Amino acid sequence: MARPRAQNYDERRREILSRSAKLFADHGFTGASTAMIAEVCGVSKALLYHYYSSKEDVLFDLLFYHLQHLVGVVEATIITTGDGRMRLLNIASSLLEAYRGADAEHQVQISSLKLLPKIKQEVLRNLERRLVAVASEAILLAVPTIEKDRRLVKATAMSFFAMLNWHYLWFRPGSGLTRDEYAALVTGLILEGTEKAAEFMTTSNKDKSLATKGVARSAAKRSAR
Repeated sequence: MARPRAQNYDERRREILSRSAKLFADHGFTGASTAMIAEVCGVSKALLYHYYSSKEDVLFDLLFYHLQHLVGVVEATIITTGDGRMRLLNIASSLLEAYRGADAEHQVQISSLKLLPKIKQEVLRNLERRLVAVASEAILLAVPTIEKDRRLVKATAMSFFAMLNWHYLWFRPGSGLTRDEYAALVTGLILEGTEKAAEFMTTSNKDKSLATKGVARSAAKRSAR
């Protein structure tokens, strides 16, 4: 006969995910065993299996709930803000606030998502893509001149997330910039720099093309002598 679910079943599952995130962040997913998960959660392996049937299921759920929360946070900015510049600033501020206390989950997302089976990876990748899509829409609203080059749109959105996603390595609350100040810095760098960067890319490509043609002509002259 199957064991009945406890009244606090969902709460205990979330607690397992939270403690497992720290364990995976400290030891790596491959370095953490089911026995270690049970130990940090203060339960037996048998009781742990009542909540999760495998270490892989624990990893998937903690990443799914983490990313689902982030998607909900950024999608709320679509409803509350129409202007692209303020929308991107609100996305940055909201994400940095959502990252508060979630360094372990974030670290595990970066290091261990790729260790899941492809079908589970795809579910999580779709959530990541939604995050990038919302940021891209905000960037395009604020800098519509880059719309003609979709490569630049994606590269700019990914650069935006790179500045936010790696902040946990150096950011210390109460020292240096606040989260809101850093959000404003990132947003300013992205929005003020994107259009100029696009112009620089065009100029740089032309200069490289001219330089290449010049080298080719010089080589042709030398071989003709």
